[in-house]
Amino acid sequence: MKRVVITGAGTINALGHSVPETLDAMREGRCGIGALEMRDVERLSIQIGGQVKGYEPEADFNRQQIALYDRFTQFTLHAAKEALTQSGLEFHGEMAARCGVVLGTAGGGVSTWDENYRTVYEEGKNRVHPFVVPKLMNNAAASHVSMTYNLKGPSFTVSTACASSNHAMAQAFQMVRHGMAPAMVTGGSESMLCFGGVKAWEGLRVMSKDACRPFSANRNGMVQGEGAGVFVFEEMEHARARGAEILAEVIGFAMTSDATDIVMPSKQGAARAITGAMTDARINPEDVGYINAHGTGTAANDKTECAAVADAFGHHADRLMISSTKSMHGHLIGGTGAVELLACIMALRDGVIPPTIGYEEPDPECALDVVPNTAREAKVEVALSNAFAFGGLNAVLALRKV
Repeated sequence: MKRVVITGAGTINALGHSVPETLDAMREGRCGIGALEMRDVERLSIQIGGQVKGYEPEADFNRQQIALYDRFTQFTLHAAKEALTQSGLEFHGEMAARCGVVLGTAGGGVSTWDENYRTVYEEGKNRVHPFVVPKLMNNAAASHVSMTYNLKGPSFTVSTACASSNHAMAQAFQMVRHGMAPAMVTGGSESMLCFGGVKAWEGLRVMSKDACRPFSANRNGMVQGEGAGVFVFEEMEHARARGAEILAEVIGFAMTSDATDIVMPSKQGAARAITGAMTDARINPEDVGYINAHGTGTAANDKTECAAVADAFGHHADRLMISSTKSMHGHLIGGTGAVELLACIMALRDGVIPPTIGYEEPDPECALDVVPNTAREAKVEVALSNAFAFGGLNAVLALRKV
């Protein structure tokens, strides 16, 4: 099997419009969650989120493109440009024919749905724009990335709620590892921060009205975010032959299903995914130094995840660092694993462990080292990225320092 490395990374999220801006914010423990700016926000009971502020689509796209691209697609293309510029890869001939794109999203064009429901039901119009379907479909972002960069190989979208990005990146990893493609563009995006998107999530009664405090005893729910993370996964030999900068190596993954409940997580399912990722990567629990937790800030998730980590790592769990960057950028739902992979790369490459901010009170059921409130310098050789989704779908990625 081929060794797989990351040679490009791009993002836009509540912490920044690029990877350097995002990593600086993570190092500083800066919070990107704030008051939502949107139509009819006063009708929402939840009025905070990890919203991308100061973004001007006109800086990236022309008028015709903006008419065709939902916000989640705009975010994807913005992040893809940064990732592919850093990687230096261009796709012509055989490279174009073999390389593709696999992206994750849970909701796809939620903003487009929301706008057009208003058009039909609130404004009483009988027609909508002819681009509504190609704008809202979940594969829109993957399709536009493939067209923009001439990617003619395997291209598709994965939708598994909050694990979408990790599942997508796992598929891209498998394709490169098994020689199906020398490189793949992968990651995920989400933009549910519109009236209808937030109103739907309010119904679950899992949202905080003031802050995201993962693992803290006084946590009171998750906070939604938006944005995208995109990466270039490439064969190590191919990357080294062309002198590419290598950010980290992807060494394993595992996927499991709880098969128990549509919203309540299972300790056993999560633990099997964590253990499976280590088995696939051929590493021991003692090799892992950092875990980017799913860490949503809900009571059910946090205590279940900590119990799963304790089961998977045994005594080594007490020596692990585990943090949730959702405390800073919010929960990007289908795009969250992609942005969180940046935290793992920073831990491996820069020796900086991002903190869990908003931590105020220890919780006996979350008695692990959650790197509270302040980033930490530490040498880490291996990191895991957890994603545990509604529907009981779990996906864990393992990365190693190069």
